[in-house]
Amino acid sequence: MDPAPLLDLPQAPIPKGGRAEWFLGADGARLRAALFPPTAPARGSVVLSPGRTEPLEKYFEVIGELQARGFTVLVHDWRGQGLSARWLADRQKSHARGWRPFLSDFRRLLDGFEARLPKPWIALAHSMGGGLTLLALAEGERRFSACVLSSPMLGVQLDGFPEPLVRSLSWFMTLIGRAGAYVYPEPIRRAEVIEKGPLLTHDTARRARYMAQLAAEPDLKVDGVTWGWLSFALALTLRIEKLPGMERIDIPVICVAAEDDHFCTTPPQRAAIARAPQGRYVPVEGAYHEVMMEVDARRAVFWAAFDEVVGEVG
Repeated sequence: MDPAPLLDLPQAPIPKGGRAEWFLGADGARLRAALFPPTAPARGSVVLSPGRTEPLEKYFEVIGELQARGFTVLVHDWRGQGLSARWLADRQKSHARGWRPFLSDFRRLLDGFEARLPKPWIALAHSMGGGLTLLALAEGERRFSACVLSSPMLGVQLDGFPEPLVRSLSWFMTLIGRAGAYVYPEPIRRAEVIEKGPLLTHDTARRARYMAQLAAEPDLKVDGVTWGWLSFALALTLRIEKLPGMERIDIPVICVAAEDDHFCTTPPQRAAIARAPQGRYVPVEGAYHEVMMEVDARRAVFWAAFDEVVGEVG
Protein backbone atom coordinates (compact mmCIF):
# COMPACT_ATOMS: atom_id res chain seq x y z
CA MET A 1 0.00 0.00 0.00
CA ASP A 2 1.25 3.50 -0.86
CA PRO A 3 1.95 6.02 1.91
CA ALA A 4 -0.69 8.69 2.54
CA PRO A 5 -0.37 12.03 4.36
CA LEU A 6 -1.24 12.70 7.99
CA LEU A 7 -1.80 16.21 9.36
CA ASP A 8 0.61 17.03 12.19
CA LEU A 9 -0.04 20.12 14.35
CA PRO A 10 1.60 21.18 17.64
CA GLN A 11 -1.78 21.02 19.41
CA ALA A 12 -2.71 17.74 17.68
CA PRO A 13 0.48 15.74 16.98
CA ILE A 14 0.46 12.41 15.17
CA PRO A 15 0.32 9.60 17.77
CA LYS A 16 3.56 7.69 18.19
CA GLY A 17 4.50 5.39 15.31
CA GLY A 18 1.49 6.29 13.17
CA ARG A 19 1.56 5.75 9.41
CA ALA A 20 -1.19 6.44 6.89
CA GLU A 21 -1.72 4.43 3.70
CA TRP A 22 -3.97 4.41 0.67
CA PHE A 23 -6.07 1.33 0.01
CA LEU A 24 -8.55 0.57 -2.73
CA GLY A 25 -12.29 0.45 -2.11
CA ALA A 26 -14.57 -2.10 -3.71
CA ASP A 27 -14.72 -0.20 -7.03
CA GLY A 28 -11.12 0.99 -7.06
CA ALA A 29 -11.70 4.26 -5.20
CA ARG A 30 -8.61 5.49 -3.31
CA LEU A 31 -9.34 5.52 0.41
CA ARG A 32 -7.18 6.48 3.39
CA ALA A 33 -6.42 4.53 6.54
CA ALA A 34 -3.79 4.80 9.25
CA LEU A 35 -2.20 2.23 11.55
CA PHE A 36 -0.78 2.97 15.00
CA PRO A 37 1.23 0.49 17.12
CA PRO A 38 0.61 0.00 20.86
CA THR A 39 2.77 1.87 23.36
CA ALA A 40 2.09 -0.66 26.15
CA PRO A 41 2.10 -4.48 26.26
CA ALA A 42 0.01 -5.73 23.32
CA ARG A 43 -3.63 -6.66 23.97
CA GLY A 44 -5.15 -6.82 20.49
CA SER A 45 -6.46 -4.34 17.94
CA VAL A 46 -9.10 -1.64 17.70
CA VAL A 47 -10.71 -0.74 14.37
CA LEU A 48 -11.90 2.85 14.79
CA SER A 49 -14.60 4.18 12.43
CA PRO A 50 -15.45 7.91 12.66
CA GLY A 51 -18.79 9.62 12.10
CA ARG A 52 -20.05 11.77 9.25
CA THR A 53 -17.64 14.57 8.22
CA GLU A 54 -14.91 13.36 10.59
CA PRO A 55 -11.35 12.83 9.29
CA LEU A 56 -9.20 10.32 11.13
CA GLU A 57 -7.00 13.14 12.54
CA LYS A 58 -9.88 14.18 14.78
CA TYR A 59 -9.29 11.00 16.79
CA PHE A 60 -5.57 11.46 17.54
CA GLU A 61 -6.26 11.90 21.28
CA VAL A 62 -8.45 8.78 21.37
CA ILE A 63 -5.86 6.83 19.38
CA GLY A 64 -3.16 7.74 21.89
CA GLU A 65 -5.37 6.54 24.74
CA LEU A 66 -5.96 3.25 22.94
CA GLN A 67 -2.23 2.82 22.26
CA ALA A 68 -1.53 3.35 25.96
CA ARG A 69 -4.00 0.54 26.69
CA GLY A 70 -1.92 -1.82 24.54
CA PHE A 71 -3.90 -1.74 21.30
CA THR A 72 -2.86 -1.59 17.70
CA VAL A 73 -5.25 0.97 16.20
CA LEU A 74 -6.57 1.02 12.64
CA VAL A 75 -8.58 4.15 11.79
CA HIS A 76 -9.96 5.15 8.41
CA ASP A 77 -11.64 7.88 6.42
CA TRP A 78 -14.98 6.70 5.07
CA ARG A 79 -15.53 7.25 1.37
CA GLY A 80 -16.74 10.82 0.89
CA GLN A 81 -14.78 12.43 3.72
CA GLY A 82 -11.32 13.06 5.09
CA LEU A 83 -8.77 12.52 2.34
CA SER A 84 -10.58 9.51 0.89
CA ALA A 85 -12.18 9.76 -2.54
CA ARG A 86 -15.28 11.94 -2.54
CA TRP A 87 -18.52 10.92 -4.19
CA LEU A 88 -18.92 14.16 -6.15
CA ALA A 89 -16.69 16.70 -7.90
CA ASP A 90 -17.72 19.21 -5.22
CA ARG A 91 -15.68 17.91 -2.27
CA GLN A 92 -17.74 19.91 0.21
CA LYS A 93 -20.96 17.96 -0.30
CA SER A 94 -21.69 15.25 2.25
CA HIS A 95 -23.06 12.65 -0.15
CA ALA A 96 -23.68 8.89 -0.35
CA ARG A 97 -25.10 6.29 -2.72
CA GLY A 98 -26.60 3.79 -0.32
CA TRP A 99 -25.05 1.72 2.45
CA ARG A 100 -23.68 -1.16 0.36
CA PRO A 101 -20.57 0.68 -0.96
CA PHE A 102 -19.62 1.60 2.61
CA LEU A 103 -19.82 -2.02 3.76
CA SER A 104 -17.84 -3.17 0.73
CA ASP A 105 -15.14 -0.60 1.55
CA PHE A 106 -15.15 -1.75 5.19
CA ARG A 107 -14.58 -5.36 4.14
CA ARG A 108 -11.71 -4.25 1.90
CA LEU A 109 -10.21 -2.33 4.81
CA LEU A 110 -10.34 -5.34 7.13
CA ASP A 111 -9.08 -7.74 4.46
CA GLY A 112 -6.19 -5.46 3.55
CA PHE A 113 -4.94 -4.90 7.10
CA GLU A 114 -5.91 -8.24 8.66
CA ALA A 115 -2.38 -9.65 8.74
CA ARG A 116 -1.18 -6.62 10.75
CA LEU A 117 -4.00 -6.59 13.30
CA PRO A 118 -3.36 -8.85 16.31
CA LYS A 119 -6.42 -10.54 17.80
CA PRO A 120 -8.74 -9.99 19.53
CA TRP A 121 -10.34 -7.27 17.43
CA ILE A 122 -12.51 -4.56 18.99
CA ALA A 123 -14.78 -2.45 16.79
CA LEU A 124 -15.04 1.15 18.00
CA ALA A 125 -17.29 3.50 16.04
CA HIS A 126 -19.08 6.82 16.32
CA SER A 127 -22.37 8.09 14.85
CA MET A 128 -22.54 7.20 11.13
CA GLY A 129 -19.58 4.88 11.64
CA GLY A 130 -21.50 3.22 14.46
CA GLY A 131 -24.54 2.59 12.30
CA LEU A 132 -22.42 1.13 9.51
CA THR A 133 -20.35 -1.01 11.88
CA LEU A 134 -23.47 -2.41 13.53
CA LEU A 135 -24.96 -3.19 10.11
CA ALA A 136 -21.74 -4.97 9.10
CA LEU A 137 -22.04 -7.18 12.19
CA ALA A 138 -25.72 -7.84 11.50
CA GLU A 139 -24.87 -8.70 7.88
CA GLY A 140 -22.43 -11.37 9.04
CA GLU A 141 -19.00 -9.84 9.79
CA ARG A 142 -17.55 -12.24 12.40
CA ARG A 143 -13.93 -11.19 12.92
CA PHE A 144 -14.59 -8.95 15.92
CA SER A 145 -14.66 -10.06 19.56
CA ALA A 146 -16.52 -6.99 20.87
CA CYS A 147 -18.06 -3.74 19.64
CA VAL A 148 -18.28 -0.35 21.37
CA LEU A 149 -20.52 2.28 19.78
CA SER A 150 -20.57 5.99 20.59
CA SER A 151 -23.89 7.70 19.77
CA PRO A 152 -24.52 5.36 16.81
CA MET A 153 -26.63 6.65 13.94
CA LEU A 154 -29.63 4.36 14.35
CA GLY A 155 -32.12 7.22 14.19
CA VAL A 156 -31.68 10.74 12.79
CA GLN A 157 -32.93 14.04 14.21
CA LEU A 158 -35.22 15.49 11.50
CA ASP A 159 -36.07 18.90 12.99
CA GLY A 160 -39.61 17.81 13.81
CA PHE A 161 -40.54 16.52 10.36
CA PRO A 162 -42.23 13.07 10.24
CA GLU A 163 -39.74 10.39 9.19
CA PRO A 164 -42.06 8.78 6.57
CA LEU A 165 -42.44 12.17 4.88
CA VAL A 166 -38.69 12.83 4.84
CA ARG A 167 -38.00 9.29 3.63
CA SER A 168 -40.45 9.70 0.75
CA LEU A 169 -39.13 13.13 -0.16
CA SER A 170 -35.49 12.02 -0.16
CA TRP A 171 -36.41 9.01 -2.32
CA PHE A 172 -38.29 11.26 -4.75
CA MET A 173 -35.45 13.78 -4.99
CA THR A 174 -33.04 10.94 -5.73
CA LEU A 175 -35.41 9.51 -8.34
CA ILE A 176 -35.62 12.79 -10.27
CA GLY A 177 -31.85 13.23 -10.35
CA ARG A 178 -31.44 15.62 -7.41
CA ALA A 179 -29.50 13.21 -5.18
CA GLY A 180 -26.40 15.39 -5.34
CA ALA A 181 -28.19 18.61 -4.35
CA TYR A 182 -27.93 20.02 -0.85
CA VAL A 183 -30.96 19.41 1.37
CA TYR A 184 -30.64 22.92 2.84
CA PRO A 185 -29.65 26.11 1.00
CA GLU A 186 -26.43 27.89 1.93
CA PRO A 187 -27.84 30.36 4.52
CA ILE A 188 -29.48 27.55 6.48
CA ARG A 189 -26.31 25.44 6.29
CA ARG A 190 -24.26 28.33 7.70
CA ALA A 191 -26.82 28.83 10.47
CA GLU A 192 -26.59 25.13 11.28
CA VAL A 193 -22.83 25.48 11.79
CA ILE A 194 -23.30 28.44 14.10
CA GLU A 195 -26.22 27.01 16.07
CA LYS A 196 -25.52 23.27 16.10
CA GLY A 197 -21.73 23.18 16.02
CA PRO A 198 -21.39 24.00 19.73
CA LEU A 199 -23.95 21.25 20.49
CA LEU A 200 -21.50 18.52 19.50
CA THR A 201 -19.49 18.72 22.75
CA HIS A 202 -19.29 20.79 25.92
CA ASP A 203 -15.48 20.77 25.67
CA THR A 204 -14.50 24.00 23.93
CA ALA A 205 -10.77 23.15 23.88
CA ARG A 206 -11.31 19.87 22.05
CA ARG A 207 -13.70 21.59 19.65
CA ALA A 208 -11.13 24.35 18.97
CA ARG A 209 -8.43 21.77 18.33
CA TYR A 210 -10.58 20.14 15.65
CA MET A 211 -11.36 23.52 14.09
CA ALA A 212 -7.61 24.19 13.92
CA GLN A 213 -7.12 20.93 12.02
CA LEU A 214 -9.76 21.90 9.46
CA ALA A 215 -8.24 25.37 9.09
CA ALA A 216 -4.79 23.88 8.52
CA GLU A 217 -6.00 21.37 5.91
CA PRO A 218 -9.16 22.56 4.10
CA ASP A 219 -9.35 19.29 2.10
CA LEU A 220 -10.53 17.58 5.30
CA LYS A 221 -13.70 19.68 5.41
CA VAL A 222 -17.19 18.42 4.61
CA ASP A 223 -20.28 20.64 4.44
CA GLY A 224 -24.01 19.87 4.68
CA VAL A 225 -25.81 16.74 3.52
CA THR A 226 -27.27 16.03 0.10
CA TRP A 227 -30.56 14.29 -0.62
CA GLY A 228 -28.51 11.21 -1.50
CA TRP A 229 -26.86 11.20 1.93
CA LEU A 230 -30.19 11.69 3.69
CA SER A 231 -31.72 8.84 1.71
CA PHE A 232 -28.76 6.62 2.63
CA ALA A 233 -29.03 7.51 6.34
CA LEU A 234 -32.74 6.67 6.51
CA ALA A 235 -32.23 3.45 4.53
CA LEU A 236 -29.42 2.43 6.90
CA THR A 237 -31.49 3.00 10.03
CA LEU A 238 -34.48 1.17 8.55
CA ARG A 239 -32.28 -1.76 7.48
CA ILE A 240 -30.95 -2.18 11.02
CA GLU A 241 -34.45 -1.86 12.50
CA LYS A 242 -35.88 -4.58 10.24
CA LEU A 243 -32.90 -6.90 9.74
CA PRO A 244 -33.14 -10.12 11.79
CA GLY A 245 -29.33 -10.37 11.83
CA MET A 246 -29.20 -8.23 14.97
CA GLU A 247 -30.32 -11.23 17.01
CA ARG A 248 -27.43 -13.29 15.60
CA ILE A 249 -24.62 -10.98 16.73
CA ASP A 250 -22.78 -13.23 19.20
CA ILE A 251 -20.33 -10.72 20.72
CA PRO A 252 -20.73 -7.99 23.37
CA VAL A 253 -22.15 -4.81 21.80
CA ILE A 254 -22.05 -1.71 24.00
CA CYS A 255 -23.88 1.49 23.07
CA VAL A 256 -22.56 4.55 24.91
CA ALA A 257 -25.36 7.05 24.33
CA ALA A 258 -25.37 10.82 24.71
CA GLU A 259 -28.47 11.74 26.72
CA ASP A 260 -28.55 15.25 25.23
CA ASP A 261 -27.94 14.29 21.60
CA HIS A 262 -29.02 16.88 19.02
CA PHE A 263 -28.11 14.78 15.99
CA CYS A 264 -29.07 11.13 16.55
CA THR A 265 -32.13 9.83 18.39
CA THR A 266 -31.68 7.55 21.40
CA PRO A 267 -34.89 5.39 21.37
CA PRO A 268 -33.73 3.48 18.27
CA GLN A 269 -30.36 2.95 19.95
CA ARG A 270 -32.03 1.40 22.98
CA ALA A 271 -34.27 -0.77 20.79
CA ALA A 272 -31.45 -2.06 18.57
CA ILE A 273 -29.08 -2.83 21.44
CA ALA A 274 -31.87 -4.66 23.28
CA ARG A 275 -32.11 -7.05 20.32
CA ALA A 276 -28.44 -8.03 20.48
CA PRO A 277 -28.01 -11.06 22.79
CA GLN A 278 -25.05 -9.42 24.56
CA GLY A 279 -26.11 -5.81 24.05
CA ARG A 280 -25.71 -3.16 26.75
CA TYR A 281 -26.92 0.43 26.76
CA VAL A 282 -24.83 2.95 28.72
CA PRO A 283 -26.30 6.48 28.91
CA VAL A 284 -24.01 9.44 29.58
CA GLU A 285 -25.93 12.05 31.54
CA GLY A 286 -25.91 15.50 29.98
CA ALA A 287 -23.54 14.53 27.15
CA TYR A 288 -23.76 16.02 23.70
CA HIS A 289 -23.38 13.89 20.57
CA GLU A 290 -19.59 13.49 20.52
CA VAL A 291 -19.09 11.46 23.68
CA MET A 292 -15.44 10.71 22.94
CA MET A 293 -14.79 14.45 22.52
CA GLU A 294 -16.72 15.52 25.61
CA VAL A 295 -15.41 16.96 28.89
CA ASP A 296 -13.31 14.57 30.94
CA ALA A 297 -16.02 13.56 33.43
CA ARG A 298 -18.33 12.40 30.62
CA ARG A 299 -15.50 10.80 28.66
CA ALA A 300 -14.73 8.79 31.80
CA VAL A 301 -18.13 7.07 31.49
CA PHE A 302 -17.23 6.06 27.94
CA TRP A 303 -13.80 4.74 28.90
CA ALA A 304 -15.20 2.80 31.84
CA ALA A 305 -17.64 1.05 29.50
CA PHE A 306 -14.88 0.40 26.96
CA ASP A 307 -12.46 -1.00 29.54
CA GLU A 308 -15.14 -3.25 31.02
CA VAL A 309 -16.06 -4.92 27.75
CA VAL A 310 -12.43 -5.23 26.64
CA GLY A 311 -11.58 -6.88 29.93
CA GLU A 312 -14.23 -9.51 29.22
CA VAL A 313 -12.75 -10.54 25.87
CA GLY A 314 -9.08 -10.48 26.85
